[in-house]
Amino acid sequence: MDKEKLSLLTELIKLARTDQQLRDEEFNFLYAIARQLEISDDEFKGLFEQYIEFTPPKNELDRIVQFQRLILVMNVDKSVSEEELLHVRNIGIRMGLQPNATNALLRLMGEYENGIIPPDKLISVFRSQHN
Repeated sequence: MDKEKLSLLTELIKLARTDQQLRDEEFNFLYAIARQLEISDDEFKGLFEQYIEFTPPKNELDRIVQFQRLILVMNVDKSVSEEELLHVRNIGIRMGLQPNATNALLRLMGEYENGIIPPDKLISVFRSQHN
């Protein structure tokens, strides 16, 4: 299995567990992402017990997609804690994303239902930081 995919899902699981509990809607969302990434059920279950070293995507667009997943996981339970925000900011930095863009998106997510920022808006925020 692709270590990068497992690493990405591991980071999402860590984020979901930031508040010391994993709600059903978080688990279901993580499971849907695992299916999308073609991760088997056994591999998915194993990610809750093992450490996978973080390997950020090489492609910037893939890193942006992963950041969007982080925002979605953070908002799926309709409760965003300071610990979750800090965790997402730190992952953004570890992925090499522009901190000004990630902070702008974290502020912007409150303007959209369930924190779902439209993809075109998400991309435009990152593009604006390249100038």
